[in-house]
Amino acid sequence: MPGPLSHIRVLDLSRVLAGPWAGQNLADLGAEVIKVERPGQGDDTRRWGPPYLKDAAGRDTSEPAYYLSCNRGKKSIVLDLATPEGQRLARELAAKCDILIENYKVGGLARFGLGYDDLEASHPHLIYCSITGFGQTGPCRERAGYDLIAQGMGGLMSITGEPDGAPGGGPKRVGVAIADLFSGMYATIAVLAALARRERTGRGQHIDLALLDCQVAMLANQAMNYLTSGRPPPRMGNAHPNVVPYQPFATADGQIIVAVGNDTQFAGLCAVIGRPELADDPDFATNAARIRNRERLLPMIAEQIKARTNREWQDALEAVGVPCGPINALDEVFADPQVRARGMRFELDHPLAGRVPMVASPMRFSETPIEYHAPPPLLGEHTDDVLGELLGLDAGEIARLREGGVI
Repeated sequence: MPGPLSHIRVLDLSRVLAGPWAGQNLADLGAEVIKVERPGQGDDTRRWGPPYLKDAAGRDTSEPAYYLSCNRGKKSIVLDLATPEGQRLARELAAKCDILIENYKVGGLARFGLGYDDLEASHPHLIYCSITGFGQTGPCRERAGYDLIAQGMGGLMSITGEPDGAPGGGPKRVGVAIADLFSGMYATIAVLAALARRERTGRGQHIDLALLDCQVAMLANQAMNYLTSGRPPPRMGNAHPNVVPYQPFATADGQIIVAVGNDTQFAGLCAVIGRPELADDPDFATNAARIRNRERLLPMIAEQIKARTNREWQDALEAVGVPCGPINALDEVFADPQVRARGMRFELDHPLAGRVPMVASPMRFSETPIEYHAPPPLLGEHTDDVLGELLGLDAGEIARLREGGVI
């Protein structure tokens, strides 16, 4: 069944993660996504290995895991945008597309006649999404931006990690490129909103997305904690600034996360750990009281929880409706019965490896379920097909372009 975006075509001029993540979302939703890459090099992440995808004999292929993570379902063409002919072909492709995604530095594509102002006059339908480190305006607009910089400048690292003075204390980055990923998600939302508006007006628009903006926006409750109190929140390790208890506790054989979201759940926890009187103590009976008195409360809970195993606590807490769970390594994640039941790991045919394992999209539709048809493409795998089918170039013209290094 055609996906919900099967009528949409995307020109993906982005690389690394934020833009490609948005492009992969759109591809999963059924859009035709044409990824434009540099001759001989391609996307930067094609060199970000090991690890690499392995073939049937267990040997490394040329395809790094990082690249594979964010380019599923796309077509790859090689095009040298530094050449006049490459620029002409890119403009012709843009005219055939609904959405263009790019993450060049501010003004970078304008040097090639491919900026928004260059294309908007002749392609008013085009939705043009620019993803940069700092946006199209402001004193930092011309600076290069990377995820780690956004995590640092955007405040996330100041609230991530153990407190200063604690073992391992100090700012920490999140274990995935979260600023890039959320920028890709915001880009996906933005282009879909622009598509909805275009259905009414017939006009596209320019979307200006910055990694730093997205990171600041994703501070959520922590940003409001600061804005309402005037005090920057400290690093608290795995504890929660607004909910207690909401953190891991050591058990007899590991650690278990206990996430008490309301006072009823707290009463259930107290009963299970053999301290029912804590639920009636005015110092702990409400969440606000527990936050004020967390340093007294948490050691009492920890003392009880360390006496039994993870499995014992998980069974006991689930029986009374107290949310809890393990801290899984990735082998345990993909072996988890719930993750398996939801089909979060699947495989696609791959020209070099036979099969490639992939992580599924979490979007589930009742009428237009996501179907996965193509693995992350090889560099330039679809150049001839796209130029021939979409732009009408014949074999001789394509050969001439290839001889001239344009493709």
